[in-house]
Amino acid sequence: MSQEWQFIAIFIVLSPIFPAAPVILNHLLGPRKPNPIKQQTYECGIETVGDSWVQFKVQYYIYALVFVIFDIEAVFLFPIASAYDQLGLFAIIETVIFVVLLAMGLAYAWGRGALEWI
Repeated sequence: MSQEWQFIAIFIVLSPIFPAAPVILNHLLGPRKPNPIKQQTYECGIETVGDSWVQFKVQYYIYALVFVIFDIEAVFLFPIASAYDQLGLFAIIETVIFVVLLAMGLAYAWGRGALEWI
């Protein structure tokens, strides 16, 4: 096995250990003193009135998804803008297709009224 593949194998074996170790150590070594006050839902220092499970409007999630889509677009378009003079015609065409697809998604969301704040 080559040196590069050994490094990848070691990484794959050790990578689950690093996030799991603190969780397991906290469970084994952490103090356990539960009481009713500690088990209550905490909401910014305000006493909870009624049920603490509140359903949010789906529209908030749609705004978040549209933001994430265009945030990812900015992440992908920045390197293209940085190296624009070094790109060939194929890369420019692919970038135009990418932007057109995202614009179509925005037009669809806008046309369906998903961006209306109610």
